[in-house]
Amino acid sequence: MDILLHSIYLVAGLVILWKCAELLISVSVGLAESLGVSSLGIGLTVIAMGTSAPEAAASIAGVLSGEGGGDLAVGNVFGSNIANLALVGGLIAIMRPLRVKKKTLMREVPVMLLVALLLWPLIRDSQLSRPESVFLLAVFATLILLTLRIARREGRGPDADIEIPDPDAQHPPKTLTKCLILTVIGLVGLAGGAKMTVVGAVFMGDWIGLSKGVISLTVIAFGTSLPELVTCVVATLKGQHDISVGNLVGSNIFNTLLVTGAAGTVRPFPITSPGLAGGPDYWIMIAVAAAFAFLVIIGRRTITRIAGILLLSTYLAYLVYLFAFN
Repeated sequence: MDILLHSIYLVAGLVILWKCAELLISVSVGLAESLGVSSLGIGLTVIAMGTSAPEAAASIAGVLSGEGGGDLAVGNVFGSNIANLALVGGLIAIMRPLRVKKKTLMREVPVMLLVALLLWPLIRDSQLSRPESVFLLAVFATLILLTLRIARREGRGPDADIEIPDPDAQHPPKTLTKCLILTVIGLVGLAGGAKMTVVGAVFMGDWIGLSKGVISLTVIAFGTSLPELVTCVVATLKGQHDISVGNLVGSNIFNTLLVTGAAGTVRPFPITSPGLAGGPDYWIMIAVAAAFAFLVIIGRRTITRIAGILLLSTYLAYLVYLFAFN
């Protein structure tokens, strides 16, 4: 009976996370349309923040859950970052080769790698303090301000009239009151869905003998990456490459800085798994990000279908590694 109940918790939690993230994206797009920002800027900020909200909620719920919460929080970030680039990036490139603008390759992709490397000196001592977490949030706030400033400038250029895809296939709400109400509903739903996901995943993982690190790197990470997958698939089918690339790169930056920083600010936590404390799991995340950038370069700013197959194969190999060696 406990197994059935927690299975329902897990599935229902993931569904709620997904649906509430879609709601937040729709509301965010409605708010952003009047700002006159570029489509890439929207992908890097508004949509990336919306699709990263499940990771933030799940990681905060993880650190509040007690023992092993730090592994859940950090593992969720690492696993989601790997899933975003290898799984989601691979799948959408197989569907349709993904074009990356030169300025994105020269600017946002290096930032994604740098903020991931920034995390290493903070977690290699197997703990994340509140001052370190606040520092991550400060870096995040600075990057957001710079990105929005650049996006406003680029929004006046050729990209200003690019259609913004809406995963709900509906017109986003226009009035401020509706946007605020729906935002609150989305955030409350994310918190509840994250809690259900953590409870269900931890119980199921413990029942079959998995460590909390593996649970967070697989079940929770994949579940919280579903919004990125849905958004990128819709954007790719509409030919909106800037939205797809911005969502993938922006979500990884948000996960590293905002999700980790928010979780550590709420409750400073120890990291008990050596693989997560600057060990193999961390460096796999770095390697996947570097491979993503390398494939963009050798593909002449295009992630080809062959590159997509390589990324997806990398993710499958990563899953085999997790279950074989953890």
